[in-house]
Amino acid sequence: MTVTPSRSVGLACGHYDRGECRSCGWLDRAYVDQLAAKDAHARSLLSRWADVEWLAPAASRREGFRNKAKMVVAGTADAPTLGILDPRGRGVDLRDCPLHEPAIVAALPALAEFVGRSRLEPYDVATRRGELKHLLVTAAPSGELMARLVLRSEEGVARIRKHLDVLQDDLPALAVVSVNLQPAHAALLEGDREIPLTASQTLAMRVNGIDLHLRPQSFFQTNTAVAAELYRQARAWVSEVDVDEAWDLYCGVGGFALHLAGADGAGAPARHVTGVEVSASAVESARRTAAEVGASARFLVGDATTAAAELGTAPDLVVVNPPRRGIGEELATWLERSPDVRTVLYSSCNATTLARDLATMPTLRPVRAQVLDMFPHTGHHEVLTLLRRA
Repeated sequence: MTVTPSRSVGLACGHYDRGECRSCGWLDRAYVDQLAAKDAHARSLLSRWADVEWLAPAASRREGFRNKAKMVVAGTADAPTLGILDPRGRGVDLRDCPLHEPAIVAALPALAEFVGRSRLEPYDVATRRGELKHLLVTAAPSGELMARLVLRSEEGVARIRKHLDVLQDDLPALAVVSVNLQPAHAALLEGDREIPLTASQTLAMRVNGIDLHLRPQSFFQTNTAVAAELYRQARAWVSEVDVDEAWDLYCGVGGFALHLAGADGAGAPARHVTGVEVSASAVESARRTAAEVGASARFLVGDATTAAAELGTAPDLVVVNPPRRGIGEELATWLERSPDVRTVLYSSCNATTLARDLATMPTLRPVRAQVLDMFPHTGHHEVLTLLRRA
């Protein structure tokens, strides 16, 4: 989805104006200028490859685009704040944050009431007392919701179960609820252990006609519309290349893999894709989607770098979508030394590490690139790059 940017400020936000929240550091920039700055930044980092064909950057909606709310819970059980902490450790309530999708904004008051009804005392960082640390809410395109309560211990789980029916009556769209345990006094959003509270533990994120099944601890892009454009662009570029087999490393719940396997029914040639992801829950979700749509795709649990060296004969195409640290020297070197890999599709949320990794692969030259504004009002963005063997 390409949106025509406005010349006005990025977005009107009282919290930003009052200095209560500065998470959106570019909020006072006109959105068209934000987009131009991100495009210029990516181009400058990849300037050594002068023959890259740059597509116009893909814009986002300026508000109501974020499909996940990561709310720090503070205050008291009777009067909780859902948002962030100020420099003194006090809660700043951001229930009306204009970035969140409308379904999330509409649900947060009922979830705040549920905190009081369940007598969940918010965790106080200074005293290290309390139980409820974070509330994580995800909205699917259908309007269905996933809510995760991050607790310090199991102490409040029984009360949550007791009052869950009332919450679901208040929020009929609430499809998935779970408790995550994060006992450490540390700046960690969540812990390893998840306690399911509803029969369903997957949220269907419908993207380009494919239901990508999101489980509580699985990663998904926070901007669904821009993610859909990212996958469409990847599919379009790959459709111009003669590819019979592909690997999708860091595959998550299978977004790239399933699009490249033709699961969206967009007329792309069917090809066999192998996805690799370290998260077992994400792999389980990807396998479910592949079975539902009959895609020629298999998904394996494993480390991307290790799998690349162990899977056997390298394919025609490799997709990499790493975290901000990039793919690193070992995987970049393996790609460089694998002549059977003729094409690489690199989706990066950090153009600095992207440029570093590209320098390690001199015979895999970038030929096309595009900035996709996954994170409006910040300096962050996604860059999709198509590499071909020289």
